[in-house]
Amino acid sequence: MQRGLVHAMAWTLATGAAVTLSWWGVHTVMSGTAYDRPLAVPLTTLPLSSSTRNPQSPSPEASPSASPSPQAAASTPASGPPPSAGAPSSSARPSPKASARAGQVKAYPVSGGRVVFDLGASSAELVSATPAAGWRMQVWKQDYWIRVTFTRDGSEVSVFCTWHDHPPVVETVDP
Repeated sequence: MQRGLVHAMAWTLATGAAVTLSWWGVHTVMSGTAYDRPLAVPLTTLPLSSSTRNPQSPSPEASPSASPSPQAAASTPASGPPPSAGAPSSSARPSPKASARAGQVKAYPVSGGRVVFDLGASSAELVSATPAAGWRMQVWKQDYWIRVTFTRDGSEVSVFCTWHDHPPVVETVDP
């Protein structure tokens, strides 16, 4: 009986050590990849422009059936185009980190996908990078530059953002 307990205890300790080591290894590898936590971007109250909106259609504000009450309209999330650079709405409170940066969020669509950067005065952050259907994506981040590359069937499209000793500059290479 005592021998069985010793074997069970040894197995439990070995299994716990293996799980801990595996978790630590995966965590270490994944912490430096492009799978960082998403950055919350303050929304503007009214979109400035939209490529999906039909200018001939009536606006939701003009339609009496669009919002039954002002309170209900305020509680529903805004749908539509992604936020553009502008002042945040009065209800959005940016985080201290976001307000200290006071950047401008800009999207860069290319044939391989879409890249969105938060461009500050002396640095930049990648907000999101979304590959188009059938494309693969890789992201490289360093202290003074970010590169996002989309690849498919030997084709390569890159978006570079650099800011060493100058404000952030975005360049696209889309042959």
